[in-house]
Amino acid sequence: MRSIRQIVAVAAALVIAAAQVTGCTTGEDAVAQGGTFDFVSPGGQTAIFYDPPSSRVTIGDLNGPDLFTDETIWLSDFTGKVVLINVWGSWCAPCRTETPELETVYAEYRDRGVQFLGIDVRDNRDTARDSVTDRNVQYPSIFDPAMRSLITLGRTYPTSVVPTTMVLDRQRVAAVYLMALLAEDLRPLLDRLTTER
Repeated sequence: MRSIRQIVAVAAALVIAAAQVTGCTTGEDAVAQGGTFDFVSPGGQTAIFYDPPSSRVTIGDLNGPDLFTDETIWLSDFTGKVVLINVWGSWCAPCRTETPELETVYAEYRDRGVQFLGIDVRDNRDTARDSVTDRNVQYPSIFDPAMRSLITLGRTYPTSVVPTTMVLDRQRVAAVYLMALLAEDLRPLLDRLTTER
């Protein structure tokens, strides 16, 4: 019997393939919003790493309203930090599964120069707030029900796949995961990124 991770990985790959076949992207004439990152998933991979560091590129200055305060959160607020951006929704079962894993890793790495930032998509604000409160999530989230903030993740970023996680070194895209994550998936990458100069 297939594991949940395998099923999610296969589903993510199928969604990406379907989007490419049916043209469900932002189009060739889309304007990148300040970054140079264009997402590609070679062979339908669900964990993509961008190495060596010299090959990495930037995204735009992601921003949007804080889920709780409505004040604008800017990616540039975290300049100089390794940043993990997690796209999630309270309606998403794999997101609920990975939330405690992400929270564990955030608690381990926040004092090592790592910041986590959620982007809550296609959601109801009250339900999303309850979800964050119930799970005692300590890192902020942008409330983005219409997924407008995601344009800064690159014009080909798979907005139809939730959850996804993008990890930035102190300024550029180092990895993208198209699946729910476990703490063990993230620790080796964060160990490496926090020691890179």
